[in-house]
Amino acid sequence: MDTLTHTATGLFLSRVGLGRWTPRALPILLLAANAPDIDVVSAVGGSLNYLHYHRHLTHSLAAMPVMALLPVLLVRVAGRKPVHWLGAFFAALIGVASHLLLDLTNIYGLRLWLPFSGEWLRLDLTGVIDIWIWGVLLLGIAGPFVGRLVGSEVSSGTVREKNPGRGFAIFALAFLLLYNCGRGVLHARAVAALDSRLYGESIPLRVAALPSPANPLRWRGLVETSDFYEVEDVNLAGEFDPTRGMVFHKPEPNAALEAALHTAAIQEFLRFARFPLWRVTPVAAPENGQKVEVLDMRFGTPLAPGFLASAVLDSKLRAVETSFTFGAPRPR
Repeated sequence: MDTLTHTATGLFLSRVGLGRWTPRALPILLLAANAPDIDVVSAVGGSLNYLHYHRHLTHSLAAMPVMALLPVLLVRVAGRKPVHWLGAFFAALIGVASHLLLDLTNIYGLRLWLPFSGEWLRLDLTGVIDIWIWGVLLLGIAGPFVGRLVGSEVSSGTVREKNPGRGFAIFALAFLLLYNCGRGVLHARAVAALDSRLYGESIPLRVAALPSPANPLRWRGLVETSDFYEVEDVNLAGEFDPTRGMVFHKPEPNAALEAALHTAAIQEFLRFARFPLWRVTPVAAPENGQKVEVLDMRFGTPLAPGFLASAVLDSKLRAVETSFTFGAPRPR
């Protein structure tokens, strides 16, 4: 998820009770809820380096204790004031766990089992940014301020809530849980609708239902058959018509594809890509050269690719140039 969602979650965890576990719990939880994203420093090594290390070891279960200890140490050293070490550590551990759980819900995924397994896990329930989650989190942040303004108008004899933000925090965290559970039910329905159809005369090998940024009832359906990918609009409020999808054919295996498979950029990308689609095009230079590209259909199509790795081959199928680029994800 995005930084705003992680930070707000850390704030709400502090307000619902974890803030009483140790002095300076709030900064500890804010840092812990964002700690796994320290891997952003890998971007200085280029986009391919970032692809490899983003949501890598810092997002694993094995690294959770280290990720929890770092915010505690930072707050203790920077603040130069004591903390309750046991309470601070377990509060930070919950903050780190909230980060991993939120990242697990979206389509990018994470590798929980590192360093023992590099398997990507994902639930495909939400995008990295979800406007419904944003709306409720912002309500949870702004609500206490509005409450104080209203409270200032009541008589001084009225008993006021000692922690006006706690109720809003409970509401926001409960919404996160129930919203993702609800999206899980809708996701299962969308996957079932995609998997129960024939596409032309082809049976789907794999299907995925990817979330819409605004409407929980609409999903971007992705179907893989032996010969092509098909992108569908799945609206759970209406009838699903598999004949309206966009079809993208897979190329036949050839020597250029085989040669590109041996390049480091494409090997790294294929460790990440879930639905890879290849294309081969001629290039002017080098003479009789070819450009082999592979994209992940989760993040776009050949018409508007998102994540894309490529290799330029010469006439002898030797790689003379490789690259990897992040593009803006496209719904179609």
